[in-house]
Formats: sequence, C-alpha cells, structure tokens
Amino acid sequence: MDLPLITRENYFSRIGEGTRPWQEDFLAMYSSIWPGVTMDPALMTVPIDDHVVHRGDGVFEVMRCIRGSIYQMENHLRRLERSAGAVSLAFPEVYDHISDIIKEVVVMAGEKDCLIKIIVSRGPGGFGIDPFECPEAQVYVVVIRFHPLPEESYQRGVSLVTSRIPIKRSFFANIKSCNYLPNVLMKLNAVQSGCPYAVGLDEDGYLAEGPTENVAVLTSDGVLRFPEFERTLSGTTASRVFHLAGKLVEEEMIRDVVFSRIPPDDAYRGKEMFLTGTSLNILPVVTYDGKPVGEGVPGPVYARLSSLLWRDMTGNRDLLTPVPWGLREPAR
Repeated sequence: MDLPLITRENYFSRIGEGTRPWQEDFLAMYSSIWPGVTMDPALMTVPIDDHVVHRGDGVFEVMRCIRGSIYQMENHLRRLERSAGAVSLAFPEVYDHISDIIKEVVVMAGEKDCLIKIIVSRGPGGFGIDPFECPEAQVYVVVIRFHPLPEESYQRGVSLVTSRIPIKRSFFANIKSCNYLPNVLMKLNAVQSGCPYAVGLDEDGYLAEGPTENVAVLTSDGVLRFPEFERTLSGTTASRVFHLAGKLVEEEMIRDVVFSRIPPDDAYRGKEMFLTGTSLNILPVVTYDGKPVGEGVPGPVYARLSSLLWRDMTGNRDLLTPVPWGLREPAR
C-alpha cells in the first residue's frame, strides 16, 4: 500500500476533494484557535490533539435562532457554565465575548432559522489523559442549517421504546459533556429496534431521559409529570414547558404539574406522553413499548402546550436575544 504524503503544499487541494453532501448544512464555524470564522466546511476542523477529540473532554450547548432571534441564549450559556464548572474547565479569555461571537457568526451564516452549537474544549495538549497537558481551553461555535421534523410527526405522533442502555449516573447526567457515548448507544439501540426514539431508566427503574430529549407523562390522575432533574439533564425546553404548564392548571386542563419519579407502568396507563428538546420543541408520543398511550393519538394537553411554547419561542422578548443583522453583510 503506497500511502500519499500530505504536506502544507498539497493539504488544501486534498481536503477540497472530500466534501460530503451533509456538509452543505454547515453554514459557518468560529474557532478560538485561529481565531476567526470560516464558511468552508472543509476548513471546519478541530486539532487531533484537542482533548475533546480523543477524550471527550469538553462541554457543549445547542441553541436555536428563530426568525432572527436566539431563544433562551442566556439559559443555555448558564448551563454551559455550570457544566464547565463541574469538570473544572476554565474558560479562555475569549469567552468573555461569547454572546457577541455567537451573534456575529449567525449573521455571517446568513440564515435566520438555524441551530447554533457551542463547544468549549479542554484544548490541544498531547494524547494523554491529564487535563493539565492542555495550556488553554478553546471555544468553537458552529452554525448549522435547521431542518424541522416532518409535520406528520407532530400530527400523528411518534413511537418510543425503553432503552436497554444504562443511563449516566446523576453527577454525569447533569453535565452536558462531549462524552456522549451512552447517548449514542441509546439512539443506536432505538433505531436497531425499529423505533426512532428511546427513553432510558434510572438505576431504580424510573423514567429518565432520551438520547437528546426530556420526557413528560400526563398520568391517569391528570397530573403532568417530569422526571426529576437530579437524574436527568435539566433541559432548557423541558423547563419552559414545565413553567408554561402552570397555565393549563389555571385552565383546569390538568390537575397539577410536578417533578417526580415515574414508573414505566404509569406511562403505559397514562393519558398523554411527549418528548421535549431544542430542535423538536414538543413531540407527542402515541405508542410506548408497543402499547398505545391514551387514545393512541396526540392529545389536547400536547396541543395546548405546543401552542404556548411556540408563542414563547417567537414572542417572549425576555427569552429572545436579537441578532444584529444590519451590522455587517452575511458572508454568503
């Protein structure tokens, strides 16, 4: 086998040959290593010795820009900071300007409806496990084209299965780290089972969370229940849905909304069930482990909460960070 030698002189011509179709959705990337922004997916790279690559040593967040404003940006950044603090990851100085960096990268990407992924890594520093190898953390911001789920998923609902993959214990469950192998295996298990979504159980056998989604159940007693955040990631969307559900208590659509332990049997006998997440909003679950949930169709509580959440996402000025679209021309 005659392996070619890649040098500075031929590197850029080689990487230009390998563009993949999905990279068309990669709109812009900021790296604190350069520092700067690229619009070329072939240049959206991370050093191989960054500990985020070979150790999963980093934390991240994903947020949405909707109609030109970023929803819950400050809440996402606060959770990012909590995650970093939990793993003793000190932010580099550039993080002091993270809000402005995010907004400027979105403007350069040029699309008002998009996903924004922020990664704070331990940084380059060798191939050992010792985090002190890394002189400084790095920040990466990637803007990705947003593709909503098919409308049919919301109109007809989706199926959910219980995952056989053990979930992360509570300490790690509350850290949004780049070490997502349990989540990946949970998704793999679901797809191999012929189901698009899965939910894990905690060590005591209660409902926990999906690979990237929180779960909620309207139990037979009319109480909307969310798994306690001690055993799951404190979802930003789930937190908003929990808050908005107070309106349904006032309207007497539900008796109460609480955080509690939820046995799978309560979900099997429940009236409604749904998933929440940054990219999917609220998604109704109509079958769980092959059993119909309630009437087997999206229910009225889902419909009301979905309406309230969308209004919150598009009209709540307290949670929407405007992007200064007029400050510079999009780079595209």
